[in-house]
Amino acid sequence: MSIVDQSDLLRRARSRPVSPAAPRPGGGDLGPAPLSHAQQRMWLMDRLGQGGALYNVPLATRLRGPLDSGALAVALTALTERHAALRTRYPQRGEEPYQQVDPAAPVELVIEELVIEGLSAEGPVMEGLSAEAFAARLAEEAARPFDLTAGPVLRALLLRHAAEDHTLLLAIHHIAVDGGSLPVLAEDLAALYAAALDGSAPQLPPSAPPYTTYAREERARDAELTAAADARARQLAGARPLPLLRPVPPGARERRAALHTAPLAPGTVEGLRRLGARHGATLYAVLLAAAFATLRTATGEDDLTLACASGHRARPALRRTVGLAVNTLAVRADLAGDPAFTEVLNRARAALLDAQQHHDVPFDLVVERLGTAARGADGTPLLSVSCDLVQAPAPLTLPGLAAESVELDLGLAKFGLALLLEDGPQPRCLLQHDRDALDEATAARLLGGFAELLTAVAEDGDRRLSDLPGERLAASGHPVVEALLADLRVSDAAVAETGDGPPLAYAVVRGPVAPSGTDLRAALRGRISSGQLPYAVTLMDRLPRHPDGSLDHGRLPGARPAASGPIEEVRTAFGELLGATPPADGDFFALGGHSLVAVQLAERLRTVLGLPLTGLDILEQRTPRALAALLAARAEERRAAGPRAGGSRAGGPRAGGSARRTGTVLVTGATGGVGAAVLQELMAQGRPVRALVRPESAHLPALHGADLAEGDLADPDSLRRAVEGADAVIHAACTFTDHDTDRAAMRALLDGWSGRGPFVFVSSIDAYGRPDATDVPEGGPAGAGVSPYGQAKLDCERLLFEAAGRGPVTAVRAPIVWGPHQRLRDQLRWGSTGALYQAALAGEPIILPEVPSRAAWVHAAALARALAGCATAGHPSAGRVVNAVGGHVSWQEFTAELVRLLGSTSAVTAGPDADPELRRPWHYRAETLAGLLHPEPGEDWRAVLAAMVG
Repeated sequence: MSIVDQSDLLRRARSRPVSPAAPRPGGGDLGPAPLSHAQQRMWLMDRLGQGGALYNVPLATRLRGPLDSGALAVALTALTERHAALRTRYPQRGEEPYQQVDPAAPVELVIEELVIEGLSAEGPVMEGLSAEAFAARLAEEAARPFDLTAGPVLRALLLRHAAEDHTLLLAIHHIAVDGGSLPVLAEDLAALYAAALDGSAPQLPPSAPPYTTYAREERARDAELTAAADARARQLAGARPLPLLRPVPPGARERRAALHTAPLAPGTVEGLRRLGARHGATLYAVLLAAAFATLRTATGEDDLTLACASGHRARPALRRTVGLAVNTLAVRADLAGDPAFTEVLNRARAALLDAQQHHDVPFDLVVERLGTAARGADGTPLLSVSCDLVQAPAPLTLPGLAAESVELDLGLAKFGLALLLEDGPQPRCLLQHDRDALDEATAARLLGGFAELLTAVAEDGDRRLSDLPGERLAASGHPVVEALLADLRVSDAAVAETGDGPPLAYAVVRGPVAPSGTDLRAALRGRISSGQLPYAVTLMDRLPRHPDGSLDHGRLPGARPAASGPIEEVRTAFGELLGATPPADGDFFALGGHSLVAVQLAERLRTVLGLPLTGLDILEQRTPRALAALLAARAEERRAAGPRAGGSRAGGPRAGGSARRTGTVLVTGATGGVGAAVLQELMAQGRPVRALVRPESAHLPALHGADLAEGDLADPDSLRRAVEGADAVIHAACTFTDHDTDRAAMRALLDGWSGRGPFVFVSSIDAYGRPDATDVPEGGPAGAGVSPYGQAKLDCERLLFEAAGRGPVTAVRAPIVWGPHQRLRDQLRWGSTGALYQAALAGEPIILPEVPSRAAWVHAAALARALAGCATAGHPSAGRVVNAVGGHVSWQEFTAELVRLLGSTSAVTAGPDADPELRRPWHYRAETLAGLLHPEPGEDWRAVLAAMVG
């Protein structure tokens, strides 16, 4: 192999200038410019020694025909003149990197002969290199590191196989290009090569703005992007890395990758496209849903977060700008329950749309806001798994030459795991993984499940996850957990060793008809040895975890915490109610406890210790030791809260007592479904909040950082103390049944209200009764048949507007509130929709009205946005009765979806015996709050109903 002397070639390139018709960037490109956020992250990886060849972008093309290497060198030089990103360096000033665009200079095209001259008995011979030697040379050059400080960021190598047979390799650092840049470069290079061949003016579109303009514009928005990153970080709170991956060695390493492939049958990709089209989803959204479903089955995790790439080229002006205009998006989806794949698709699509709405928020800013939560306890990054739709690389086509793309894989992994679909004449699934993060055998099994699942859903997208191909691959290391996770009804499990007896087991179950802990323990008998059988299996909504996602064993009910807190007082209370004083680790149920005793025990301990405690706490903690530790923690929370928790009566109602904070909003009902959503919305907006809570629940809102005001609707004095010093009020609490108490509570709150800010009352569309007209305007007159509950709301509205002279007031009439809160789930099961739910659950016949009717509803988060808006000074809702209606769904649609979600066998018919309450033809208008009520991704009625059922 020999390297051709370049001096003559470079002289030719310099003496053949590009025609003036080829646009040249002006002097404004030269000089320092800031790095974009994407560039800064890549630059930092390079400085930390974690870049290497990982961010090299190689483009290799086999060219057959009469190639003019001189014209190619001229074209490459003109290409860097046209696109300043290709002649940009990245030096530092102090600790800060910047972009330095250098003046145009000839590109060095290195030419190497891939023939060896030798001798034989007959004389000289020329032998070509073997295929292995050729591939090795190509990979060597493609993987050679770049020096970002000195440049250049583009290298060109031409390998000559024969007189009219060459391979052209362009290697570019990713800091200068992205996927959207490559077609632009290929098109421009072809035009410039054609012009260089005959000396004509190249036929090129107008020059696009240089990348430095994009970087400066992005940096000018840093304050806005930082605030948006805060919001994105909050949305990712609690997300955890995929448990399938193992921790990798820290520091710089090669990140060697393995690639597995599986062919797909002809027609599979078209089947996936048709499935997406039926549900308003792209092929990529279907692929993403399939990745979520595969990983859900493999890990047993409901809450999954995947990475996907997003471009910033929506603006036409940027579509031909060469540079790094991409971002990494975190797409988080909840796959709780056993949904059909079409429902998984709806959830994945909603999560993707939500992430894409924030595509311009740099992920490096989000990582900074997440802090330690950006990685798991073992150091695994949150975004360690990606999903992408890829196509075979297109060749660089040059005029007069036959071009064929040369596949070139550097064998490096940017992510721990990547699930890919290659669309083309011969579609296939690909799985690339970091060899340090995943073993070959597990990767092969995962790819097989992924390919089988794609094939299955292309044929039938209505199959449930439990009916789709795949297997659980995540290992827990404990036989009890493994046995529990083998049950399709269990989504998560853990054990706690007691030290001197059988372990305690914990399970998070899924499905509308979930098993009991006793059922699961009985099912374990045939799977594990009798010595490993747990003492009990406790069902939980979610396993307690640390902020980094690792299991918090100390918060598992009945687990052995440190011996702290009032343990003797707890043991004494146990003994008084259960007949015998138990040991510190005596189990409440084993001692004969049940739910009524739990309520009595909680009341007794609240009275004795003056600390918040509920019967549910007793049922969850179960042992005196665990309860004592819980009470000690709540006592510490109360001490830490200081004056906010104020007051002197142990366990009694207490006002907030802290100095008034400007803009403070008092929220009543803060532990209910609506109040909790309002609390979350206000906190997200950064508004100071005071939460009215009952004594036994006082610890709950404190977790959200709210100011506390202990009180009760039946204690008017506590309400007056709570509202003192508040600038605005959102009154969302209600007894639902004790209407005199509700009216008295409204009087007390209005008595204490200062009038400095708005008073917003959450009323109900039941106050309309049964209007005469089908179309119900906001604040319209009540019709006949107002229920006692609706009349109580009307009475409270009257009291509200009588106080309107002191400040702005708004009555917000809301219908059925849906959302993934336990109180709202309970209302679905036992409220106005309860008869339908219970009938579907039992598989009993369901009769609906013969005349189609509908229910008005609103998502809790949308209602919270509306209430927070009404509680803002100057909002147009002031002085009015307004409606907060997210939409109307027919009872027929609702019932059909409920039956589907529950897997019910109920027959649904229409007839005269239908419940009169279902005969509701009214459409409630909600113009005033329409903007605030506009549904965000995941707030459609089908998605929220699935979340409530599951």
